[in-house]
Parts: sequence; structure tokens; C-alpha cells
Amino acid sequence: MTDGTGEEPRLAAELERIRAIIRSPRLRDERARLRRPGGAVRPRDAATIIIVDGSPGRQRILMGKRNRALAFMPGALVFPGGSVDRGDAAVPSADVLHPDTERRIIANLRGRPSRRRARGLAMAAIRELGEETGLLVGEHGLADLPSGTWAAFGEHGLVPAIGRLSLLSRAITPPGMPRRFDTWFFVVGSEAIGHQPTDGFRPSGELEELAWLTPEEAIAGATREITRVMIVELMHRLERDPGLDPGYPAPFYRAVRNRFHKDII
Repeated sequence: MTDGTGEEPRLAAELERIRAIIRSPRLRDERARLRRPGGAVRPRDAATIIIVDGSPGRQRILMGKRNRALAFMPGALVFPGGSVDRGDAAVPSADVLHPDTERRIIANLRGRPSRRRARGLAMAAIRELGEETGLLVGEHGLADLPSGTWAAFGEHGLVPAIGRLSLLSRAITPPGMPRRFDTWFFVVGSEAIGHQPTDGFRPSGELEELAWLTPEEAIAGATREITRVMIVELMHRLERDPGLDPGYPAPFYRAVRNRFHKDII
């Protein structure tokens, strides 16, 4: 059921929360400040990964609680993810992005689009998941992997794998925020996990708790506005596309002239 705008009521309510924030006096004043030379904050490329577990109608999603000592979104329930590192695109992988996923990312990238940048987004999502949770999305094999998080794949006989990742959505932080990200949200089934720590989750500098939650539980938790929007979008996606078809349309959220817009990519 939809409202007069064509949006499902729960999604419409979450979008209105974001529109109210964008119209707030605080962001209005901040936008005025950023219009001065040198004041604009450019969005950074970022990627998030949503792991879905369970049968249709009974799915759960993996979410973590951000460390309460962090300055940015302390204590919030989030999906694993973060900014793209310069070297992410060069790390070997067991496969490549699905052609439909790659095509849509390249067609909508800011700046100079390329297959390398699209690949870097997917690899960043895999890396951030490993860093924050210890879960490794990969396939058995051998590769010359860099040190750090990537080395963990080699230790478990895995090579990072991105071929199963499907695009859920994209969102750009509105102007006026102190930090801005151009975030691509990937979704994949839990069967893509090649390794999970045998001793369970260990808190990291980013996340202090990790849990499998139903979408309804996640919305009711300490989630921020855009996270709730993405959860509702995921709920719609799982109802219509439980197999997570890489060609399924993805929403793109952004602020244009102080108005929050939704496009389809």
C-alpha cells in the first residue's frame, strides 16, 4: 500500500524525518557557511555491506553497534562499512562484479567513472566487513594479498569474492554535514561468508557489539534516519526479490537544492 506520493507509509515517514533535518535552521546556517570559498565538504566514496541470513519471510540482517567513544554516530546501530581506501581496487579477488552491478555503478559514479573505481567500492565493503566483524566474504584459493585485513583471507585459504554482491541502494550525505559520504550499499546472502571467527565476535575500534536482527528489530533499535530508510528499502527488496537479482533497480538518495530526492539507478 502506498500514500499519495507513491511511497509505502513507513518509508514515507522515514524520508520525512530526513527532509525535516535538511530544512532545519542548523543545516541552513551550515550550508550558508559552506558556500564561502573553501568551505564546501566533498563527499568521500564509501561502501557498506548488508548480510542477509535466513529463509524468505524469516530473514535477519547483520548489524553492529558503533563504539560509544567514537565522535561520529556513537552507539548507533549500523551496517559494516566505511570509506574506500586507495589500494582497495588493486587487491586480487576470486571473481569480478556481476556485469549488471558493475554497469550501474560505472554509469552513476561522480567524477571519472571506471571499472577500477566500481571494483574498489565492492572491495572496500568486503574489507570493512572483515575489519569490523572478522567475517570474510571469499572463496577458497590462493592469491598474493597485501598485509593487514587482506592477509586474514590468506591465513584461512581464501581470496576475497565480490561476484555475489548486489546493489541495494546509494545515498549521498546532504550538504551541511561535517562529514559527507557517497555511500553504495551492497547486499549479499550469508552463504557468501567463507570464514567466521570460531571464538565469536571481538569488539573492534569501530563496533562494540554485533547481532543478527530482523529488519523490524533493527528499525526499532538505535538506528539513524538514513539507516532506517535503507532497512525499509531492504524489506521491500526481499519481498519482491528474495534472490537478490543483481539487475534489480536500486534507489539513489541525495539532496538537491535543499530537497531530498529519490531516483532509480
